[in-house]
Amino acid sequence: MAAQAVDVQPALEWLDGGASGARTPEALIAGLNQRMLAAGIALARVAVFVRTLHPNVAGRAFFWRAEKPEHVEVDIAAHDWMHTEAHLSSPIHAITTTGREIRRRLADAACEMDFSVLTDLRTEGMTDYFATPLPSLTGEKLLASFTTRRPGGFTDGEMAALRRLLAPVGRVAEVMAWRRKAQNILEAYLGRQAGEKVLAGQIRRGDGEDMHAVLWFCDLRDSTPLADSMSRDDFLRLLNEFFECVLEPVLEREGEVLRFIGDAALAIFPVGADAGEACRRALEAAKDAIARMEASNARRERPLRFGIGLHLGDVLYGNIGTASRIEFTVIGAAANEAARIESLCKVLDTPLLLSANVARYLPGCTSLGRHALRGVGEPIELFTLRAESSA
Repeated sequence: MAAQAVDVQPALEWLDGGASGARTPEALIAGLNQRMLAAGIALARVAVFVRTLHPNVAGRAFFWRAEKPEHVEVDIAAHDWMHTEAHLSSPIHAITTTGREIRRRLADAACEMDFSVLTDLRTEGMTDYFATPLPSLTGEKLLASFTTRRPGGFTDGEMAALRRLLAPVGRVAEVMAWRRKAQNILEAYLGRQAGEKVLAGQIRRGDGEDMHAVLWFCDLRDSTPLADSMSRDDFLRLLNEFFECVLEPVLEREGEVLRFIGDAALAIFPVGADAGEACRRALEAAKDAIARMEASNARRERPLRFGIGLHLGDVLYGNIGTASRIEFTVIGAAANEAARIESLCKVLDTPLLLSANVARYLPGCTSLGRHALRGVGEPIELFTLRAESSA
C-alpha cells in the first residue's frame, strides 16, 4: 500500500498562529502530534525534553503515544539524576553536548544500538528513531524524539515534513519554557500565590489587597552561638534542615511562606469563607512541625530550640519597597503581633503560642494568661496546646 501523502501545512498554520487552545505543554504536544498524524506522518511515540530552572527540578520529559493521542505523560528529572549513568549514556545527553541529531533505523539488523532506549523501542516494534535539538533563539535546551512502527521506518516525505515543523515547534515550545521558568522562579522566591499574582501583572509598588489570614511566625533559638560554633557551610545546612522541618508542613497544608528573615520565617494561611478551617490547617502544620523537629533533634547531640506563633488578623497583601526594588509580602499590625507572640515562646517555655483569635476556633487549647507584647498597647491572652492535644 502506498504511503499517505504528507501535508503539514495545517499544522504549520496552527503553530504560526500561536497553537490556539494549547495553554500547557501537554496540550501543545497532544495537539501537534494529532495534527501530524492527520497530515500523514506515521508517528507511534514522541518525546520532548526541556531543561528548566527550579531548585529541585533539572528538567521535564513529555511522552506521547499514538494509542492514547490525547494523553501526555510527564516525568520530572531531579538535579542529581543529571549526573547518573542513565542520563550520561542517553541520547538526551549526547544531543545536548554535541548539538547533533541522531537517527537510528531500528528495522535494519545492522543498526547501531548505542543507547539502551533503542533496544527497548525495538522490542516494542519500533522501526525508526529520530531525535534532534529544537531550534532556539535564546539557547534554550529543547529536544524532541520521534519514533514510528511503519515497516521500513520514516519515509523521505515524513522526514522532510518533520524537519519543516522543527523551527515553529521550537518557537512555541521556547515561549512556554520561558514562561514555566518565570513561574518556577517566582514560586521559589515568592511563593505560589504571590508568584501567580506577580506573573499576572501585579508588580507596581502599592499594588495589593486586604486579606484576613492566619499569620505564622517561626524562629530558631540561639542561632548566634550556633553560628559561632560551626563552619558557615554547616550552619547553612542546619538552617535549611530547620526550615524544611517547620515549613514543609505549612506548604503541604496550602499555606504560603512569604519571607525568610535570617533564622526566622513568616507564612500565612489565607482565610476563605471559614476562618476556623484556616486555623485548623495552621495548627495541624504547627503540630507536624513540632513532631518533625523532635525527630530531627533525636539525632542531634545539641537539640535545636525554636518557637512558632500563630495569630489571626487583617493584613495588606501586596508590594512594598523602593521604586526599583520591591517585595511581595504582608504588612499590618497582625503581622507584627505574630512575631511578638512567637518571641514569648522562649519566656513561656513552649514551642507553640496561639493568640485568642486563633484559639477560639480550636479545641484542646489552654490559656497561659494575658501578656504584654512589645510595641502593642494592651496585653493579650495567649494559649498553647494541652500536653495530650499536642501529640
